[in-house]
Amino acid sequence: MARSLTAMASPHLASLLPYSPGKPIEEVEREFGVAGAAKLASNENPFGPSPLAVKAIREAAAGVHRYPDGAGTVLRARLAEHLGVEAVQIALGNGSNELLDLVARIFLEPGDEAVMASPAFIVYRMACQALGASAVEVPCRDFVHDLEQMAAVVTSRTKLVFVGNPNNPTGTAVSPAALEAFVRRLPQEPLLILDEAYWEFLAEPERPRSLDWVREGRRCFVLRTFSKVYGLAGLRIGYGAGPPELIGLLDRLRAPFNVNALAQVAGAAALEDGAHVARTVAGTAAGRAALAAGLTALGFPPLSSVTNFLLVDVRRDGAAVTEALLRRGVIVRPMGGYGLPTHLRITVGTPDENARVLEALRAVLAA
Repeated sequence: MARSLTAMASPHLASLLPYSPGKPIEEVEREFGVAGAAKLASNENPFGPSPLAVKAIREAAAGVHRYPDGAGTVLRARLAEHLGVEAVQIALGNGSNELLDLVARIFLEPGDEAVMASPAFIVYRMACQALGASAVEVPCRDFVHDLEQMAAVVTSRTKLVFVGNPNNPTGTAVSPAALEAFVRRLPQEPLLILDEAYWEFLAEPERPRSLDWVREGRRCFVLRTFSKVYGLAGLRIGYGAGPPELIGLLDRLRAPFNVNALAQVAGAAALEDGAHVARTVAGTAAGRAALAAGLTALGFPPLSSVTNFLLVDVRRDGAAVTEALLRRGVIVRPMGGYGLPTHLRITVGTPDENARVLEALRAVLAA
């Protein structure tokens, strides 16, 4: 009798659970019979996409019968100019998630180690699990990366070190000085992956000089995305800056045409839309303050955040609270999968969405 497909699959997948995204608005409205659901689960931009990107998409739509530029030449050149690096130091991905996955596949084998914080973006651990490598998780200190301890656990088997800065799901960031000291302390061999998906939300004094380390030729791969501040999450486009040798390895492994044509033109246009970025950052800061004040008034002060989301301990089963909120048309993210069973992650929305989640929470928590 033939073995099942599960039995034939890599044994490293046995303990790997699928990534659980936030429920789509349409599914919640259909399942719970509500209208106008507010999705505050996936850290999307509630203010919409860059208008310049939308215009570029419309103009390019008639050409989608052609394959995209497999090298992403125009976008890579624009990014290189924007970041102050060389085009040969730029990689494009189907979201920065793809680049995380590709880097793990390039370097990790059974017996290898990758160092990361806990809690941190769950994809770091999943990428290790899928390859049979060890995820060495260092508990955060007061919900911030414990960089000293992370450096201390690096061994000769460590090939990758992940630092999410700002960190998902905590919303915290390490200081530029602390990160600088960490980079100087790391041994030469591991590749440092700086996941900066929320970098644009940092105030100028809080921004580390991560791209300087790329320019200096350090083994550092800085990941950023168009999904957050630029509002292009539906196009799935991210990018990274790192050593040309690494970019060459990524090019060997990535799928042909991994970034679609509309994403490429939209990304290039969005880089020019400083006004949209400024509006998003300002609107997020105001909304974050209002949402934090409202949660605090309810008796559940959230963790201080520098991102477009808040982590809050509701001191009861987060999954049950999430389910009750869904019935009221509000979608948030329970954090049980991150080892935080009583926490919720709530994306900062529009003023109306923020007021709605506070009203719904008040009703749910009172019950």
